[in-house]
Amino acid sequence: MAAAAPDPVDALLRSGPRRTRLPEPAERSRLRTAYGLTQAEIAEALQVTRTTVAGWEAGRSEPQGATRAAYAKLLEGIAGQLAAGAPPSPTAPAAENPSARPGQAASDPSAVPVPVTAARAAGAAPLAAQPSGDAPRGDARRGGEPPAARTPHAGRRSTGQRDVPRPEGDHGAPDPRFVNGPLAVLDGDGSAYGAGGLVLECPAADVPSLVEWTLTEARLGAPRLHRNGKDADPLVVLTASAAERLGLPAELEDRRGLRLPPDHPVVRRITRAGWQLTQRGFGPWARVFRPAEGGRRQCVQLAVLPWGALDARSWGGAAGLPAPELARTLAAYASRVLTPRGSTAVSGLELMTALRPPTRPVKDPATGAWVSGPNPGALTGPVDPAPPEAPDEHPVVAALHPRGHLRTPDQVLDEEAYDWIRDPELLTDTECAQPYAVGVDVNMAFAAAANRLTVGLGEPVHVKAPAFDKALPGCWLVDLSGIDLDPRLPSPFTPHGGRPEGPAWYATPTVAYAVELGHAVAPLEAYVRPEHGPYLDAWYTRLRDAYLATMGELGVVPGMPEDEFLAAMERHKRTDPARVALLSAIKATVKGGIGKLRERPQGAGYRPGERWPALERPTWRPDIRAAVIATARVNMHRKMLRLAAVGLHPIAVLSDCAVYLSDGPGPPDFLPYTPDGKPLPGGFRLGVSPGMVKHEGTQTLMWAAELLEDGHNPARHIKGTDAAADGE
Repeated sequence: MAAAAPDPVDALLRSGPRRTRLPEPAERSRLRTAYGLTQAEIAEALQVTRTTVAGWEAGRSEPQGATRAAYAKLLEGIAGQLAAGAPPSPTAPAAENPSARPGQAASDPSAVPVPVTAARAAGAAPLAAQPSGDAPRGDARRGGEPPAARTPHAGRRSTGQRDVPRPEGDHGAPDPRFVNGPLAVLDGDGSAYGAGGLVLECPAADVPSLVEWTLTEARLGAPRLHRNGKDADPLVVLTASAAERLGLPAELEDRRGLRLPPDHPVVRRITRAGWQLTQRGFGPWARVFRPAEGGRRQCVQLAVLPWGALDARSWGGAAGLPAPELARTLAAYASRVLTPRGSTAVSGLELMTALRPPTRPVKDPATGAWVSGPNPGALTGPVDPAPPEAPDEHPVVAALHPRGHLRTPDQVLDEEAYDWIRDPELLTDTECAQPYAVGVDVNMAFAAAANRLTVGLGEPVHVKAPAFDKALPGCWLVDLSGIDLDPRLPSPFTPHGGRPEGPAWYATPTVAYAVELGHAVAPLEAYVRPEHGPYLDAWYTRLRDAYLATMGELGVVPGMPEDEFLAAMERHKRTDPARVALLSAIKATVKGGIGKLRERPQGAGYRPGERWPALERPTWRPDIRAAVIATARVNMHRKMLRLAAVGLHPIAVLSDCAVYLSDGPGPPDFLPYTPDGKPLPGGFRLGVSPGMVKHEGTQTLMWAAELLEDGHNPARHIKGTDAAADGE
């Protein structure tokens, strides 16, 4: 009997696979990053381009032939070594980071991790840029894994590290969608510097290509700060050379509008590529976007340094930092505050919304579908102010008064910071014998005032002859002119420190302080907000923590003895220019954010009585601004009143700075202490925490007396410069 013919299918199976098997694309990237290699290094070894390796890791293409076999051998070898050694850690321990400052967590994206080459030389396990696992669900549009990080060219002021540490405060794995951090600083040679010394290669030569690269390859962005909020759009900061490479002019010709004209080649190119600009156009801070797809935003923010994107009044010398240092500074701000979204004032306002979003998903009881609903405790929609709270240009004021009308105190709420000087005729002989004028400044005064402050959330309700309720936010028409106070102190009821002259409008904190001082109040009318809550608490906490973390890196920490604190404050601005710039920006975010709550109309074409764009946002709330400033002023007066009880009176006050005459040149020479050497309870206390004070400056008695005689405020110039010009 003839033997059966062999089964051709079995023969093929017995011959084994003729094509080398490779791991899945996401695993290829994981193995490479866990081993500490860049796509460029793999490309060089396999004699292909970096873009080709990126395509393999994204699943867009596959290697063939001998290249495929070599790639498989490399990945198999990496996997074997990783399996045999210690598991890679996503971040370097603090002890292994010689560049970390005291108190700086290894999870800080602004920290500089140990270089991969150094880690290998020491026998340490290579650092991982991201955790193992598959690519995030629904992220295929973004083009797979991040582009290669590489060591910068020789001569660059960068450590050349390539591993991305976790976002600050995140004790779990980094968000796989944003493994390269929140932002990048793009230089003219295509180097995009990110957090932790990361350097990406950006091939883009025009703005549309840059936007595409950012959204598909760069893997930049930051997760939302609140579960009902939105993820932060990626930010790309353009140096002067990068702006030139992308076809942008060295400076804007339109100095009023601060934007490129609509017919500029860059704007036309953006439009032809199917992208859009916001109504603000292409200015120092530009947003390039397309409508969202599948619930995913398609937006990139650009900051153009040569156009003044980083204002020196807020950011100090940040714009002059080398690109790697600037990236470190901006990444720290993004981690501690939020990704910059314009000026520090804009960022301060946006932080409020990011921490308390106006809406949340709710289930429609009729349909069972999830819909957008108001978020309790948030500002959920724009509301018109009460007439006293509105600035002169507002339509509610235009409807009550003719154009050019000068409103009187019984028609307008005037809650502003102090600007007061004492009458020099009231200086005593004892005070005139003291040779020094010493200023103390309250740390983060407006932030401290926002802490635990109850503010209105909804619309104002007008009531006649109400009983005063300190728990009810609003403004009150009340006569406080009959209250007698020491003329050597500013009145707590007016910004100029003079005595009120009749009925006037006051925010709740001011009237509550009058009651605290023991005076009966009888409001004539009020605009109150029954819906209220501590809207700014989370905002205060985040900015406080950012401020203290940065001060700690500059060598100033809570609990220091007074002499050590004063010495540390004397030298802290000479420690690290990048961190000094970061500190300046954090403080400017506080003041700017509060000020932005009452943004005035802008532009030469505006006419009083017309609405302006800021009125349409929920965070246009002059009543909240008034409440914060009133609280800060009351807090200042409460401390000054406590010092007055032991015979100490200021000669000048400007916002959060008070100037006292002293026998010695420092604050300890005049601040009162208890018999056991502790600061006087309720008075000014030296320290770094918000609400405590620092030494602002010292001048001579004669210097201060001359300013008082001329009607100028010594507190404005006590440190040798104009405090207002310095952003203080």
